[in-house]
Amino acid sequence: MTTSENASAWPDHKPTALLVLADGTVLEGFGLGAEGHAVGEVCFNTAITGYEEILTDPSYAGQLITFTFPHIGNVGTNDEDIETVNMAATPGARGVILRAAITDPSNYRATKHLDAWLKARGIIGLSGIDTRALTALIRSKGMPNAVIAHARNGEFDLHGLKEEAREWPGLEGMDLVPMVTSAQRFTWDETPWVWEQGFGRQTAPEFNVVAIDYGIKRNILRLLAGVGCKITVVPATTSAEDILAMKPDGVFLSNGPGDPAETGKYAVPVIQQVINSGTPTFGICLGHQMLGLAVGAKTKKMHQGHHGANHPVKDETTGKVEITSMNHGFAVDQATLPKGATQTHISLFDGSNCGIALDGKPVFSVQYHPEASPGPRDSHYLFQRFADLMRANKSA
Repeated sequence: MTTSENASAWPDHKPTALLVLADGTVLEGFGLGAEGHAVGEVCFNTAITGYEEILTDPSYAGQLITFTFPHIGNVGTNDEDIETVNMAATPGARGVILRAAITDPSNYRATKHLDAWLKARGIIGLSGIDTRALTALIRSKGMPNAVIAHARNGEFDLHGLKEEAREWPGLEGMDLVPMVTSAQRFTWDETPWVWEQGFGRQTAPEFNVVAIDYGIKRNILRLLAGVGCKITVVPATTSAEDILAMKPDGVFLSNGPGDPAETGKYAVPVIQQVINSGTPTFGICLGHQMLGLAVGAKTKKMHQGHHGANHPVKDETTGKVEITSMNHGFAVDQATLPKGATQTHISLFDGSNCGIALDGKPVFSVQYHPEASPGPRDSHYLFQRFADLMRANKSA
């Protein structure tokens, strides 16, 4: 075989996607999903299922997700597993980084190939890089700022991409809640999915709950409805007066993205008034962090964050260990918790704070995601705990 014949026998695998880190490192791969470029913070997620729920979790706004599991996309996508409340909205991850190319879906619930789904939602993807090496880099150096870019012709303005990655300020000091919160209030009555039945409806609610939307997930609302709640979801900037005027039996503080200290500038005074009213209150993720801020604690940026569906957490009120789903890059600094705020849950990976309760008040929160979307269902009991607090408060 001649040299020219030999060359033509091998396809030209020209890179069609790049991950450009803020320090100038360039990782080359093959593009999928939407074309274009997006800037964000690179994190890694260790879950092996639930990629659609992860990619549509509003808490991931401003982030680029590296999946450590190599085979992502093999069960396709469907509308039932989307976590954004507005099905047409696209808040969530800005980009996705995969080890292997996406295979054709093999699942009876699949309605669309992941690549087509990513295109439709405007999410930029990259495959074909060593995600273990990228994960090891994040473990040692922390979560880097980066630009992900996809161009079918393989032509990039590398200088411009490096400059954009270097100049992006990062998530510290960034309030991303305005990007993901609801524009107006709405009600919710859909209950959790049941095998061969689908979703149900809450037709006889016992409790009136107001949920403050900092980037709320659909399955959180379903589990609240499942324990007897009629839910009114309100925008993140709703005043305490408006919330309390609805005479709620309980107030829920939702998950969400960004720096809690920044969002707390307008959210904390509202939460403080709700707590002082004696209304039972339950917070998850960003809601947990802002409850901590509301009682006088501080939050801090984590080195690599917690992102996955296999995180062990100890409930110090019962002594039990639960495996949880997590997604957070900030944490409540347990050393700053004031008297009257008790630490209820801790991470068994690094000892970081994962839950608090206020002494003598029907108020508690957890850092992780008990709605299990995706993830194990060990923590579903927390929704019943909230219902029990509301029931006790109503009968007092």
